[in-house]
Amino acid sequence: MKLSQRFLLFSFYLFLLSALPLHAQKADYLAAVARYKNVHAVTASALKTKHKAAVKKDEQFAGTFTITPPNKVNISVNNGKDQLDMQGENFTMTIGGKSHKTSSKTNPQFATFQQVLENIITGASNGVDIAQISGVTLEKKGTDIVLTITPETGKSKKRMMFTSFVITMDAKTSEIKTLRMNEKGQNYTDYEFSDYTFK
Repeated sequence: MKLSQRFLLFSFYLFLLSALPLHAQKADYLAAVARYKNVHAVTASALKTKHKAAVKKDEQFAGTFTITPPNKVNISVNNGKDQLDMQGENFTMTIGGKSHKTSSKTNPQFATFQQVLENIITGASNGVDIAQISGVTLEKKGTDIVLTITPETGKSKKRMMFTSFVITMDAKTSEIKTLRMNEKGQNYTDYEFSDYTFK
């Protein structure tokens, strides 16, 4: 066997070895989200933590988390004064009672976020391959599956409110445990979910 052939064979083996962990992680992810295929509604308790690097004490508010497949998600805390609401491609962020509307079509930071959320709450039956979505990494950490979404910024980088989104799921229960929305300057909004009901 020629040296060039050996090199090509070695490179192919390296490719296969590097692809194995991703395949396993994707399989774990698909097994976790499969529960959502036959779900009509999901409710849970939510705890929002708002962290600002310049402020010593974090703000915390309790509320609810609801999922209605195939494309509706709502997090409502602080007696509805703070909300994150996804209705398909339309997003409404309510902060202190003031609502701000946007769309994943016009706001690139929410485009991939929407794709991932819909993939989860449809049990990956929305025709999207999670491993092929640009800007998404998938990791298995213990019994957790961690999805990190880094939006493509392009020319609008300065106007981006969020630098990344991190979703942590329990691989055994299929429950979304946390959602962290990272901002500039080490600021973030963190949501913790518990007490799930699947219907």
